[in-house]
Amino acid sequence: MDLNVRRFGLGGVILTVWLTGLSIAGPSDAQPVTTGSLFEEMADMTNLATFPDPAYRMVQFSSYDHRSRLPGGPDWFANSDGFGGEPIPNFEEVLREPDAEGVGEYLIADVGGPGAVVRLWTAAISGEIRMYIDGADKPVYEGSANDFFHRQYDRYPQMNEIDADRFRRTIYQRDASYAPMPFARHLRVVWTGNIKQIHFYQLQVRLYDESANVVSFQPEDIRTYRETIDKVSLALSDPDQHLVSLSRKSQKLFDASLEQGEAKDVAHLDGPAAVAELSLRLVAKDMNKALRQTVLEVIFDDYPWAQVQSPAGDFFGAAPGVNPYVSAPFTVRPDGTMTCRFVMPFERSCKVRLRNEGDQPVSVRGSVLPQPYAWNAESMHFRARWRVDHDLVASNREVQDLPYVLANGKGVYVGTSAYLMNPAEVPTPYGNWWGEGDEKVFVDDDTVPSLFGTGSEDYFNYSWSSPDIFIFPCCGQPRNDGPGNRGFVTNYRWHILDPIPFQDNLRFYMELFSHERTPGMSYARIGYHYGQPGLTDDFLPIKTADLCPPLLPERWQPAARMGAANSEFFAAEEVLVDTEGTHLEPGRLWAGSQLLVWTPRRKGERVEFKIPIGSAGQKQINVAMAMTPKSGQVAFHLDGEPLQLANRSDGVDLYRPYRTLLRRVALMPVDLSAGDHTLAIELKGTSDRVSNPEIGVDFFWVQRR
Repeated sequence: MDLNVRRFGLGGVILTVWLTGLSIAGPSDAQPVTTGSLFEEMADMTNLATFPDPAYRMVQFSSYDHRSRLPGGPDWFANSDGFGGEPIPNFEEVLREPDAEGVGEYLIADVGGPGAVVRLWTAAISGEIRMYIDGADKPVYEGSANDFFHRQYDRYPQMNEIDADRFRRTIYQRDASYAPMPFARHLRVVWTGNIKQIHFYQLQVRLYDESANVVSFQPEDIRTYRETIDKVSLALSDPDQHLVSLSRKSQKLFDASLEQGEAKDVAHLDGPAAVAELSLRLVAKDMNKALRQTVLEVIFDDYPWAQVQSPAGDFFGAAPGVNPYVSAPFTVRPDGTMTCRFVMPFERSCKVRLRNEGDQPVSVRGSVLPQPYAWNAESMHFRARWRVDHDLVASNREVQDLPYVLANGKGVYVGTSAYLMNPAEVPTPYGNWWGEGDEKVFVDDDTVPSLFGTGSEDYFNYSWSSPDIFIFPCCGQPRNDGPGNRGFVTNYRWHILDPIPFQDNLRFYMELFSHERTPGMSYARIGYHYGQPGLTDDFLPIKTADLCPPLLPERWQPAARMGAANSEFFAAEEVLVDTEGTHLEPGRLWAGSQLLVWTPRRKGERVEFKIPIGSAGQKQINVAMAMTPKSGQVAFHLDGEPLQLANRSDGVDLYRPYRTLLRRVALMPVDLSAGDHTLAIELKGTSDRVSNPEIGVDFFWVQRR
């Protein structure tokens, strides 16, 4: 990677704030950058609102396909990102050619300081890592590459002195680590391994202004800053309780009703000040439509266009519908209350406006919490402008770069949310995956992106096109309908320790690169950032047509391709033995737009299906089942004998509070003779919250092994 790092120095000042007993010092205090101060930044939302001082540039070293050198050129969408056996090595340099066993040495990063490693990620990587700081002969880390990119602090015995369990749920997030490792003069990271084996990696580094005072990481820092580390991990473990503003101002409450086409200013604040928290709760007959068709606008300092302009649900990461989660800057509660903790400074005024672009009345309650803020030459407005593309054709051949933000001016990029409607027909992640594409972030005078990723899920801190629902302080997937990655999907990533400052411009793109050609996709997104007055972007005003909630195709049918190749599908209602205690429920999520729902009355009750097998051989029976707030635990029996799941468990718990998902339940492969076989589903139990269980069975598929 050609870093082409430009050195620059800037002055700035922010307020000193207190969070859960932590003193978060502003840059005007001229304190050194330490492991402890970097941990403090993870719990400091106010710090993001001022351009960083000491200034730094964010760069990322990754296993992206290094043939991708010319933007828009022949190999721009090349996708050999670390699977092994790439056309050219996915590293900065080959240090030692492979030996007889295929093991060589490869340079991941070699940069002059001062700086700090602020994020690591891998889907999987073999081999060993050596990380050297400041030219030392002895590496500060030497060991498993997979451990380094997932949980590098765990190697140090000092971890025994902190709350390691909470650390692993807050600082380690899914497949990424945000445990910081600053360096004063130099960083060098070397991988030793077989280049023909899997070696996905991302290493994100702040490169500070050369005058910055940075104290290099040493393992003893974990002990030195253990109180800070524990306080920060506590704050991130429950941001609603512990990552709260201690503003002494009173909340400004509002309560409004919006008729069709009506707009109202629901809150007004005078400056200089900042919004510490913004909360909303919408109520309407059709909440999915209301959350997409009620537009939130936040207008700072009487600008003609709102710096925040987004459907209300999308802005808070709830879309479509209410999908509860708690992260560092955003919370969405099960009752639909949505809270934003991104601090929003302004010099003279702030207006919060809501516009009802739908066809139903909407009521809204909410609050704005002001906090004192000293506006100055380095202060920035918060910006979040939503955009959407409907009826896209996703493809693995006609790949395209989708813009998130194209901004000219000075600012800091702090977060990303993506909302997709994926109508793919293959019912497995291998086949209906939408996110093979990389993020590409050009900063200032970049000719090659400063951040070039290895896949959309990798950017969002997960891997292998996982359909899991997961929620962490800085990354999450609060919605993924399924099966696989079909249906509505929501991903977020917040750049709290790893924001991306830019002096002159920022161009943030994400490739749309799917496993197979998929027409009819809808892709909405927000690039959250701060910008100094005068920043301009490529935003286009939201049109009413943009706000029409996309619909999944009616009466879809699963396709026997890719991960579902060699399969035969059977609708549950067509192979049901006895209809007693069952009914059909409509819905576009379900194959054929209907779901067979079984309502057992007691534990131990079974429902039976006749599965026809055309030819003898080893087969795997898969069941597409609903996971809902009314579901329970089930087990399976084939021809009267218990049949385990493919993961060797005896059953599956289908209960999921607050969400409705469609998931594949893969049963143990077995040898089957030709003819009909009886598959029975047995109710094994329910949650205390479920009194009348409902078990949804959508379809079966039998796959030849």
